[in-house]
Amino acid sequence: MRYKGQVRVVEPHDYGVQKGVERLLVYQLNATVGAGAHTIGWRLFDISKIESLSVLGAKFRGSRRAADQDHHTWDVLYARVD
Repeated sequence: MRYKGQVRVVEPHDYGVQKGVERLLVYQLNATVGAGAHTIGWRLFDISKIESLSVLGAKFRGSRRAADQDHHTWDVLYARVD
């Protein structure tokens, strides 16, 4: 995925509308930021700002949710990985 000029490798988890904006909640595995630094963790992306997207052949384990973790509040939730 390319988002805000950065190439990112992410696992999609939630896709929906939040506060009137279509968004994608992902777990980011890798992103090139600045001089080659990488950031890992949860990110919320505006769909309209995704510049390009490719589906990789690699599989991921599914939900990264901890037992006590709260989900984001969505106006409309289209899809969720559990």
